[in-house]
Amino acid sequence: MSVERIATRYSKSLIDLAVEQNKLEEANNDMQYIRKVCDNPDFMSLIKSPIIAPEKKRKAIEAIFTGKVSPMTSKFLSVVLNKGRENYLRDMTTEFIFQYKKLKHVSSVTLTTAEPLGQAAVDSILAKINQSKTTDDNIELVVKVDPTLIGGFILRYDDKLYDTSVKHKLEQIKKEFNKNEYVKNL
Repeated sequence: MSVERIATRYSKSLIDLAVEQNKLEEANNDMQYIRKVCDNPDFMSLIKSPIIAPEKKRKAIEAIFTGKVSPMTSKFLSVVLNKGRENYLRDMTTEFIFQYKKLKHVSSVTLTTAEPLGQAAVDSILAKINQSKTTDDNIELVVKVDPTLIGGFILRYDDKLYDTSVKHKLEQIKKEFNKNEYVKNL
């Protein structure tokens, strides 16, 4: 079974249970916390190691998460461990967060600029995005700065990319010059 399918099934099960028990926000907070822990390379090395016995992995996970996540999430982690799916924990958290945002109609938008923007500019861009009706009602905006863009900005959301950066335009011009159709090949 593929990693994506495993992650989708487990996260969908947790979302369904959380909705049924009216604890969706609690489960989301827990999965956000677990995701942060999974971002630690040492933790992931421990989880993915074939040398470490499953019982030691269980004890480590219980020590890390007991008291920090809800009982429902603790039981979810227990099921993941019992099924030997702890290697996919990071993928499960990513998929859970994705499904949660989809359920709550939240679009994640990333705005990358060459220089930091003022709040007025960010608000103006958000207003344009809202007017376009291509995103969900709620927008989660992440603003990044990448000086290599030279100028302009890159806007990413869902499967869409809007690139007005000077770097992108220079790359397009370079491609046009490289395929120069006006020079005869001898």
